[in-house]
Amino acid sequence: MGGGAAGFYGAIQAATLKPGLQVLLLEKSNKLLAKVKVSGGGRCNVTHHCFDAAQLSRHYPRGEKPLRNVFRTYEASKTVAWFESKNVKLKTEDDGRMFPITDSSQTIIDCLMQEAQRLKIRIEMGEGVVKLERDGSGFKVHTQTGKTYYSNNVLTATGGSPGKQAYDWIANAGHTIVPPIPSLFTFNDSEKKFSDLMGVAVPAAEVRIAGTKLSQEGPVLITHWGLSGPAVIKLSAWAAEHLHNIQYQFTALVSWIGPAKEDDIRLQLLEHKKNRGKQKVLSNPLFALPQRLWVRVCELADIDDNKIWAELPQKNMNRLMEFLIRCPFQIKGKTTFKEEFVTCGGVDLKEVDLATMQSKKMPGLYFAGEVLNIDGETGGFNFQAAWSTAYLAAKAISVAHW
Repeated sequence: MGGGAAGFYGAIQAATLKPGLQVLLLEKSNKLLAKVKVSGGGRCNVTHHCFDAAQLSRHYPRGEKPLRNVFRTYEASKTVAWFESKNVKLKTEDDGRMFPITDSSQTIIDCLMQEAQRLKIRIEMGEGVVKLERDGSGFKVHTQTGKTYYSNNVLTATGGSPGKQAYDWIANAGHTIVPPIPSLFTFNDSEKKFSDLMGVAVPAAEVRIAGTKLSQEGPVLITHWGLSGPAVIKLSAWAAEHLHNIQYQFTALVSWIGPAKEDDIRLQLLEHKKNRGKQKVLSNPLFALPQRLWVRVCELADIDDNKIWAELPQKNMNRLMEFLIRCPFQIKGKTTFKEEFVTCGGVDLKEVDLATMQSKKMPGLYFAGEVLNIDGETGGFNFQAAWSTAYLAAKAISVAHW
């Protein structure tokens, strides 16, 4: 159930592994593979070039340890091999993200749709599940239109949802639902003191949440509403529960020059003052920072336009260093990173056999993808969890007794 990545992949794999198996895919909306369509800005970030199970699992704030064994069975290289076996070649970008060489999500959609059609998988749209009940050794599946479907096994791949009510029918089947909350979002700066620099990016920054040990490194982008970029979005995933609990009101500290040591930066500034004393401070950015950002940091440090390094007082040097490595942003609220909309929360992993993705509460019921309490960083990790868990479920279904 569910016409997204996990639902399609599970249906295709089950039909492939068990020739002749009748497979029905139910989708509550009138769209199929909607998230695949918008992923990666419409290019579809299929997976990540990380082919070691233990290393791959470290990119999941929820599900890291359970996913290690899942990935030992089915990790990213198998996803790449499967798509390439269907004549969909993938490419790896510098940051490890993998996309179809066409740079179009439609390539992935077409591949999955064609395989479903070739395997004669039946697809019913506008059929959201509202109730699941036992029917002998199988199930009755009741949908929003009043229809009832009968099945020996059920794979639930309904994705994540911001509302807990979307999981009611799963809870009514006996499962514990970890309350869903947002993951992967950007930070809204209440003061907007950098909003005029929107579009300025720093390739190797560090973002920390004041008063915690939570931090991430990577590119940071200044936007008209606050802060974005991979470092911010990854941090939002690892800090999702904490930030939810404090209602998204906190201080973010940005080091524009990455995780630098204070003593090292002080020494570099003093050496520059000694060796380049006649240079104007504002006109000569250090640490390869964009000119506009460097000027703003200098302004915050109360450095005059015409001040040269040799005349820079120690007080201003200290302030400059502070705004370079601990530039504060008063965050109030978040903005959903729409292309990668993800929730943490869902079906409690303790109630699922991770070797088969089968429910421990109701044999014959399986889970895959984001409906589980699993979520990854941005970069293809959430799709990889979907492919992997769907494959394990399909494999288990294919060998089940009929």
